Amino acid sequence: MGKVILEDVTKRYADVTAVDKMNLEIEDGEFVTLVGPSGCGKSTTLETIAGLTIPTDGKITIADREVTNLPPKDRGIAMVFQNIALFPHMDVYDNISFGLRLRDYPKEEIDRRVDRASDIVQLEGMLDRMPDEMSGGQRQRVAIARAIVREPEVFLMDEPLANLDAKLRVHMRTELQRLHKELDTTIIYVTHDQAEAMTMSDRIAVIDGGELQQIAPPLVCYNEPANLFVAGFIGSPSMNFVEGEVTSTGLSTPNFDVEFDPGQLSGVAEGDHLTLGVRPEDVYLRQGSEGVANPTQSIPARTDVLEPMGDEIFVYLLTGDAAEPSMEADPETSKNQLLMSVSPDSDIEAEQDVEVVLDRERVHLFDTETGDAISHTLEFPATEAGAAETETEAEGDD
Repeated sequence: MGKVILEDVTKRYADVTAVDKMNLEIEDGEFVTLVGPSGCGKSTTLETIAGLTIPTDGKITIADREVTNLPPKDRGIAMVFQNIALFPHMDVYDNISFGLRLRDYPKEEIDRRVDRASDIVQLEGMLDRMPDEMSGGQRQRVAIARAIVREPEVFLMDEPLANLDAKLRVHMRTELQRLHKELDTTIIYVTHDQAEAMTMSDRIAVIDGGELQQIAPPLVCYNEPANLFVAGFIGSPSMNFVEGEVTSTGLSTPNFDVEFDPGQLSGVAEGDHLTLGVRPEDVYLRQGSEGVANPTQSIPARTDVLEPMGDEIFVYLLTGDAAEPSMEADPETSKNQLLMSVSPDSDIEAEQDVEVVLDRERVHLFDTETGDAISHTLEFPATEAGAAETETEAEGDD
């Protein structure tokens, strides 16, 4: 059983804490990706599991056996690194079988394992090739096969696709998913690439500053982020953020108001400062928002920069008093800016006055001070005017 448990694992280097009280429970056969920005502690966490780094504090269990202080060779793991590191003077067979030969496995067993591994990663007919005769993707498959022949409890992969070109990375993502299905073995994968994390994983563990921010299935992290960091990190382009103050009718921001029922939010009071978050695909032109069940009031805006992406167009919008195009191109730092995604056949143009709405059911609220998520949808309060309008419509139907 390849279950992996980290209990309060901490790693300090002098005055730097690389990993801070990490608690993870990874089930047997699960594909979990550790994701976060450079320097967040994801590789250090993987190295503590591998035994390449001994934690300062905490406990690590693999397959119901504590391995906190065991050397890597005794942990039942196999690791694939970012740098493929094949022996250039050895052919593919010798590279794959090297670890088995060091452990004096019988020749028949080595052949069986090498044949099986090469079949899984589609290296049939290449066992007599030298590494410099192979493409980058083929060399990476050799490195993976070298890990497979160990028949480990757990595979540890530290950004194994980072050095491949974009097209090959997409192909190898598919290959790794097939590998996981074929082996049905626990895989712990490290990457800073959101696409890899979102597409391959059963769950993703988002790490920042050495601390675990959220561990959940990819779509849960995307649709229900635990805090501002996860909301801003998961998703490309990033979520729009706007700070505002709670009023009796909703949230008032410097450039627009969003109406909802604050009474539906536990622990929120009038005057509190919250951060509103909305993803670009949940911002709509008012004309064309008929399919949005619960839109906000119209927000006047002016289009700034358009980025055609083929399957969609990203539109940077200036709101409020910003009448002229702004040099601020980051929706996270520009107080007057929203990023919107529209259909590629839209006739929208730059420097055009438009009105947009937000999908209230897809609007997120966060505590500005702590960053913690408060709500991932907003309820529109029933008003006397709305009730009267509904009653009038009903009378008209009669």
